Formats: sequence, structure tokens, C-alpha cells
Amino acid sequence: MMEINFSLIPFDRRTVSGLPSVSIMFATTVSPSRYLRSHSALLLASLVAFAALALPLVAQQPHTALPRAQKHEGRHEIDQLEEQWRAALLKSDATAMASLLADDYMAITPDGTLQTKEQWLASLRSGATRFTAIEISDRRVRFYGATALLTSRADVSGTNAGADCSGSYRYTRVFVRNAQGQWKIVSFEASRIREPGQRK
Repeated sequence: MMEINFSLIPFDRRTVSGLPSVSIMFATTVSPSRYLRSHSALLLASLVAFAALALPLVAQQPHTALPRAQKHEGRHEIDQLEEQWRAALLKSDATAMASLLADDYMAITPDGTLQTKEQWLASLRSGATRFTAIEISDRRVRFYGATALLTSRADVSGTNAGADCSGSYRYTRVFVRNAQGQWKIVSFEASRIREPGQRK
């Protein structure tokens, strides 16, 4: 490999404090490959040191996924709340239903209308909505931090606003854990399951 040889280079010929400097620095022969090797080793050592410092910081970062035990406990709580919702609906118990819903609860009914918490509770109290049978199946729960998303199927018999609403439905319910650690229903949406060729 070609060697680079620098000539003599005068160094610091300025007058400092009134004394001239006549010192001369002799250039050495520099090998490009040796230069690259030394700087590569220095860069590698710097990266290793940085990684050693960064690993503890990364380990301290919070994880979005819930631990298995916590997910199991959360699933059990959601299952219990679903059973409480079912019992309250069958009994038209507006008081029990109110304890399950968040104050800003909002539902989208199968006919596409919006329904607030107070509207839903008033419908139960008046008897406008009444169910005699509710069978729940295919329940699935997913967790996203303090939010639980539930999807399920309900086969029901009952009336709503004086009209028969018996049939099969798919619904989505959203629970959020509040500051007191309680799961509250914040959203609900249901759609009727229709057989092929069945009219809306």
C-alpha cells in the first residue's frame, strides 16, 4: 500500500511573550490503513460504551402490553360486568344498569340512532324496552391499556318501543377503567344479524 510521507513542517514560529519559537515538528510517515484501523477501533469502543449506558434506560420504559396475569384478571372482571348487564336488562333494573355506565355513555342502536345514558335508563324505567330472554355467545375481549374492547353475539327475545326486537345481534361494548379502578361502559353499538335474503 502506498505510504504518505510529509516533509518537515515548521511549527509555532510566532513570537510569544517576546520570545521567538524555532521549534520544528517532524512529520511521521502515516499509513491510511493504520489510520482507519485505529479510528474504527475507537468508534467501536464508543458504540459499545453507549449501548451499555442505554440498555438500563430502555429496560425502564413502560410496556403497552398487559402482563398475562393482569389480562386474566381484567377478563374475569369484564365477564362479571357482562353478566351484571344481562341480569339488569332482564329485570329492567335501571339502578343496576346506571352503576355500569359512565356518565358520558353513548350508544348506537341497531336502527342507527344515538342514545345517551339518561335516554337508555328512561327506556328501561318506562317499560318501553323489555327483554324476556338473552343468550350470549362468542364473547371476545381485547385490552388496550385502560380500555377493554368486547365483541359478542346476543340472541334475544323482547320488545323495544312497543315493537318486537327479537333476533340475533352482534354488538361491541367499550369499557374504560376510571381513576377509582372501576370498569365503566362508555360505548355500545349493536347490529342485527340477518340471514341471506332476509329483509331489513
